[in-house]
Amino acid sequence: MAFPGSEAKIAEDGEVLIKGPHVMRGYHNLDVESASTLTDEGWLHTGDEGRLDEDGFLFITGRKKELFKTSGGKYVAPPHIEGMFKGISALTSQIVVHGNERNFCSALITLDPDGIASGPRLTGWPASRTPRSSTRPRSTARAEPDRRLNSKINRWETIKKFAILDHDLSIESGEITPSMKVKRNVVEANNKAILDSFYA
Repeated sequence: MAFPGSEAKIAEDGEVLIKGPHVMRGYHNLDVESASTLTDEGWLHTGDEGRLDEDGFLFITGRKKELFKTSGGKYVAPPHIEGMFKGISALTSQIVVHGNERNFCSALITLDPDGIASGPRLTGWPASRTPRSSTRPRSTARAEPDRRLNSKINRWETIKKFAILDHDLSIESGEITPSMKVKRNVVEANNKAILDSFYA
């Protein structure tokens, strides 16, 4: 992929790499740091995860530090999947995709009270499976509400199992930062039993 005066490509792990006259040659007198930031061929590790489409357009889908690798060796970018799901399910307040070193992806979902009040007409949730109350936890063997999501992502990214939590994530619980970013490690630790049950 060529930009005016520069190039970009996607590494095997999904990271965006760039090269060109505007890219630094390295850190001054910091050989170790330079070696970890630049490849021998001069490609800069951006730390961003992305993809190139058929027309050569670059899409940034997340940060590399947010990537996880399944037990099958496939890399997954949770923010990309979570954003897509929120776009098709108005009932969703939060979704946390899980699957690091697991053999498939699963998810923890919290519901939006305003969305629930709007009823089963909302997209992404069949009327027969619309939860009656956000205070009643529910899990299913297959993520049926995610069928439209799963058709848009890679096979190894598809959500095989999920659970709807009986509470939303909050700053008070330590699961969300004041800037409303989800603390994945805290959410996963707080719901370890649920997540482990998916893979039992």
